Amino acid sequence: MKKLWMLYVLPMLLLSMGMDASKAIKGLIIDRSTNTLIVGAEITNQRTKVTVRSDANGAFSLDGEKGDLLVIRMIGFEAQTVKAKVDRQMEIKLQPDVQVLEEVVVVGYAPMAKQSAVGRVAAVRGATIITRRQDTESYAKVQENGFLNPTKEPLSTFAADVDAASYGNVRRMLKMGSIPPQDAVRVEEMINYFQYDVAAPTNGDPVNITTEWSTAPWNTQHRLMRVTLKAKDVAKAQLPSSNFVFLIDVSGSMYAANKLPLVKSSLKMLVDQLRPNDRVAIVTYAGSAGVKLGSTSGDQKMQIKDAIDQLEAGGSTAGAAGLTKAYAIAKENFIKEGNNRIIMATDGDFNVGPSSDDDMESLIEQERQHGVHISLLGFGMGNYKDSKLEILADKGHGNYAYIDNISEARKAMITEFGATLYTVAKDVKIQVEFNPAYVQAYRLVGYENRLLEAADFNNDAKIGGDMGVGHTVTALYEIVPVGVNSSVVGSVDALKYQRNESPNILTSSKELATVKFRYKDPQSETSKLQQVVVENTSFKVFDKTTKDYQFAASVAEFGMLLRNSAYKQQASFDGLIARAKAAKGDDSEGYRMEFIRLAEDAKALLHTQR
Repeated sequence: MKKLWMLYVLPMLLLSMGMDASKAIKGLIIDRSTNTLIVGAEITNQRTKVTVRSDANGAFSLDGEKGDLLVIRMIGFEAQTVKAKVDRQMEIKLQPDVQVLEEVVVVGYAPMAKQSAVGRVAAVRGATIITRRQDTESYAKVQENGFLNPTKEPLSTFAADVDAASYGNVRRMLKMGSIPPQDAVRVEEMINYFQYDVAAPTNGDPVNITTEWSTAPWNTQHRLMRVTLKAKDVAKAQLPSSNFVFLIDVSGSMYAANKLPLVKSSLKMLVDQLRPNDRVAIVTYAGSAGVKLGSTSGDQKMQIKDAIDQLEAGGSTAGAAGLTKAYAIAKENFIKEGNNRIIMATDGDFNVGPSSDDDMESLIEQERQHGVHISLLGFGMGNYKDSKLEILADKGHGNYAYIDNISEARKAMITEFGATLYTVAKDVKIQVEFNPAYVQAYRLVGYENRLLEAADFNNDAKIGGDMGVGHTVTALYEIVPVGVNSSVVGSVDALKYQRNESPNILTSSKELATVKFRYKDPQSETSKLQQVVVENTSFKVFDKTTKDYQFAASVAEFGMLLRNSAYKQQASFDGLIARAKAAKGDDSEGYRMEFIRLAEDAKALLHTQR
């Protein structure tokens, strides 16, 4: 008995002594209702500000001192604050918060009632539990563009935006049965999610520009002008050699099935597209950054895939350290006149090192000078940080997509491979001048976070957006014609202390607007200018416009309704759904039909909330 006692007690004493020496706080996170272990719970030491996640066995470990306050959070459970102990393993039991769960959750492949699923996150490995969006998701504030008077504001200037993350994220929320928050809906990204049948440039230029205008479907007294840029197509064999760095978030927050497992599947699809002259390195980050795979030739596909398969989630999230390491490796393997790019896969939930939006913006602005572009792939829900990923894309010569399922991964990694990963025109900016002889007021639909000052258009130091192979960028302007009495325009009283001089309007001109755009070749820092004129006589009745014009207008109308826009006017789900169906056209991938179903779902959801 004495020997048995020693075998039992001695390890416990040694464990206790070791914990005291290292000041390690260790414990288990347990579901109080089912007594099962909880995977992926967030544990924060309030004194040190360090956060970790419980691992696949519900266990955690972080440095601290006796009496430190630990805050434990987990989707579907009530938050709890406890005092740390360093003399023994802690058992922290969380109370399920039934109110945050949907009426039905999905576990594995079978639906089950919420009562039987509460707290079952750890009980079924690999299960997917769908919950409502939590307040920890963050979105940058969108201050909607208003109508401008062309006599006061003759120029509208903005950077091209090829991102499409907002559409995928909005789709995810609607499919879960919830209306997305207004700031998650960026109308330009909704429009630019879709490909449009636009003529590619034929004169050697990297980009071609087309315009079209007609009646605004949500207000027949107004007009809607579409401006579309189309980047040139390049055959895969002719694409430049690539130096890729996969930067993968493997922190505890990436444990869920729609995060790291989906990241792995997505990146392996990309690996299948690589050529022998391409190279890939893999950098991971959790509590710190590390190199999982040095730069490897694209013909070593099994070696690259094996490295991806070995990734596991656990720990805190040192996003800035990961970015710094990835940029260093990209610069070490830099290919002159090649495609040098970081592909970052994350939920954006950074909590170690520089993690504020300002810190990350400064970091990315410093690093973009080295000719390395970035593609952001966002994953997951609940703690999703859209605001951070949008900043990284906008400031780092990058693009940004949200991957919520394997079909979206295939779209980004295979169907639109060149558009996502190969830049043909960088720092693309657009500037439109409206003729006040015909235009009383105008409004840019979307692009609120991409607006530029008029002088920025000719300033090559001000960055714009990048366009990839075959990419299209569409912008819509709502126009109030001269002579139309519109209540949405507003008015300003005459000035009392200054002359109210009328501008010198060229009434003899037949031009509605002039559209200019600037771009740089990928290897150049000097921009080139192109422009087209939109004639007042080119107006078409709505039914005579292209299917693409009609479909883009329907998507814009959908976005305004989801945002409950102050400028939605007579917009309606019935109207946009009917127009989208009529304009579906050749939809071999089914994206437009999916949009129609989403609009029908959103209509039903909003109706139930009234």
